[in-house]
Amino acid sequence: MNEPRGEHVFEFSEPGSTAVAWARVERVLRESEMFWLSTVRRDGRPHVAPLPAMWLDGRLHFCTGAHEQKARNLESNPRCVLTTGSNSYRDGLDVIVEGTAEQVGDEAVLTRLAELWLDKLGWPFEVVGGQFRDPGNEAHRAPVFGVTPAKMLAFSKNPYSQTRFAFGE
Repeated sequence: MNEPRGEHVFEFSEPGSTAVAWARVERVLRESEMFWLSTVRRDGRPHVAPLPAMWLDGRLHFCTGAHEQKARNLESNPRCVLTTGSNSYRDGLDVIVEGTAEQVGDEAVLTRLAELWLDKLGWPFEVVGGQFRDPGNEAHRAPVFGVTPAKMLAFSKNPYSQTRFAFGE
């Protein structure tokens, strides 16, 4: 992935602040353990769920059971938002990733992702039939989704600064 162009949004930033560097945003995406996935139900109501996600090859990846609400929501509307960051008002970096979720079926990519889940969280997954499977539980399979960013926002604090990252523009 080429480094996206960041635009400092002066209107929503403190005077004297600067744009957030892409390297800092990417570090948050790689190191964060918990994200919040926002999807939309078929009837238009929002749905938000916390889950781990992995940044790999310019996409943010997560898995979920096919029967879970978030998976059913993505069947009818694959557009979603993933957020992560700090719950502190005065410091940290919050990142919002908007995009479209697509199921990942490539065995090589899934194998790399399974290694990330194990290294980062200690969660072992096997790759079976284009999905993750919990070892020791043949029935529990989880499709893996990748979200390619369409738009990304980074909010730094102290001083407060908003940066918008454009992708493919």
